[in-house]
Amino acid sequence: MEIQKFTLNETAYFGEGARKVLPNEIKNRGFKKVLVVTDESLYNAGVSEKITDLLDANNIENTVFYDVKPNPPIENVLEGVKVCKEFNADLIVAVGGGSSIDTAKGISIVMTNPDRSDIVSLNGPSNTKNKGLPLIAIPTTAGTAAEVTINYVITDLNRKIKMVCVDEHDIPIMSIVDTELMETMPKSVASSTGMDALTHAIEGYITKSKNIMSQMFSMKAIELIYDNLAKAVNEKDKDAISKVGLGQYIAGMAFSNVGLGIVHSMAHQLGAVYDTPHGLANAILLPTVMEFNGEVVYEDFREILIQAFHIDAKDFTKEEVIKTFCEIIRNLSYDVGITQTIKDVGVKEEDFEMLAEKAMEDPCKPGNPREVTKEDFIELYKKAYNE
Repeated sequence: MEIQKFTLNETAYFGEGARKVLPNEIKNRGFKKVLVVTDESLYNAGVSEKITDLLDANNIENTVFYDVKPNPPIENVLEGVKVCKEFNADLIVAVGGGSSIDTAKGISIVMTNPDRSDIVSLNGPSNTKNKGLPLIAIPTTAGTAAEVTINYVITDLNRKIKMVCVDEHDIPIMSIVDTELMETMPKSVASSTGMDALTHAIEGYITKSKNIMSQMFSMKAIELIYDNLAKAVNEKDKDAISKVGLGQYIAGMAFSNVGLGIVHSMAHQLGAVYDTPHGLANAILLPTVMEFNGEVVYEDFREILIQAFHIDAKDFTKEEVIKTFCEIIRNLSYDVGITQTIKDVGVKEEDFEMLAEKAMEDPCKPGNPREVTKEDFIELYKKAYNE
């Protein structure tokens, strides 16, 4: 067997109210000044206050940067770096979804690698010299798994592209997955981030770099998310929310190490050009792309059907496997209220070629199990538009 590498963060806590461990962890690790990174909606809703109240009650000095935008642009990172420097923080605590955690990662890296303050040079596999400023991630959505991955995504508004930054130096030193915070998600956010997590798990299972360990994590993540997402979204079932939260974290453990595929290559362009929420873009595109990929990974689909979707598919033909697999994904997406066409998020037919050209350059493309051309991307966008 060839040498394989697997990177995970140091410590993770799970469960309702898990955020209560934060003050002791901060004190035991010797940190003194905390920059809390979040977005305005969570700040105004009092969600980030659940963290700052803990810090205040334990006499831990802190300040809040709450200007994080969806699909965070370069400017967000630079603004956060300025606040971090002025406050002289020695720890960052990110509270929110992927946008907040990704912004916090960018701040963390630039704080210790000032030569990368252009941000653009962080795109793709990075060769930064120093570990980022210590970061603790507290997700409020069950989807991105940014709290456990070595990836973060920042939007370059000038070029209208999403930069996928891959850097082991950005991984949080700790994750606190507090399902009580996830219970505050609106239905639209819970559904799109949940389908985002399913996309991570499925793409991680079939990517070119898959291995025994990554597939073990991915399979369990698929099962947890598939079995619980509808109840978590539609019924706000606490146990289901907890299991989806765990499933999205496990999915992150896998894809952070083996990469993703062209669902993400295509979704990144919708976020960069139309500001489409990332999870929603993934959710709409997932079945269309899986039908395309099924031609080469249908045996992987068969394994997922049997082990995670609980379908007796051992005697299915290739065509039956692909059809059943994609129908299950579409039905779950429909059950949690996801639109089935990219037309509904403002995509324009005349943009297909431009989107395809950008997708061809996306860092997730090389991991896709099936080779893809610009013409393939155009056809996939067209198909997702006409669903």
